[in-house]
Amino acid sequence: MQQRVLISLSILLVIFFLNGIQAEEKLPATEVKRCSGNKPFPLEVRVAGCVVPPCNIIKGTTQSFEIDFAVDKYITQLTTLVKATTLGFITVPYELPPDVAAVCPNLMYGAYCPLYPTEDVTYLFKFPIGDYPEVGVKIEIYLVDQDKDIATCFVCDIKVKKGPGSTRYELNYLN
Repeated sequence: MQQRVLISLSILLVIFFLNGIQAEEKLPATEVKRCSGNKPFPLEVRVAGCVVPPCNIIKGTTQSFEIDFAVDKYITQLTTLVKATTLGFITVPYELPPDVAAVCPNLMYGAYCPLYPTEDVTYLFKFPIGDYPEVGVKIEIYLVDQDKDIATCFVCDIKVKKGPGSTRYELNYLN
């Protein structure tokens, strides 16, 4: 009797273990906003470590964005474009290295280009955060196809912060 109980428990543990390995951890959705105009909006965006913006982003690191989107036409190439706005009125393009800007090689779950109309895919965008001042920034992320049409676009507020290992210098005028 005890042996059967031990065997049953062992089988259950193995099943739970295998299910845990197979289950993919999906990040919770992040509350992003629409771009101005009538640009296509993603199905869902997940920013690692952020559900409600502004998202705290550590400078000098890479921030992961998982972007689920559907396309409405045949697409052979997609490129990520980023615009950053700070102080409410200063907007500049945020230059990305070519391997980071290329969407097709960074599609997840076995997806690849070309993409066909109505196909929905997930793109892993690894956003490099430079060594910038600690400020709030509104970022607009566009995925643009081979014809310069916008496949999807969203806005996310971020707050650039120092990492835990950063050195902070303070002036002490009292000594």
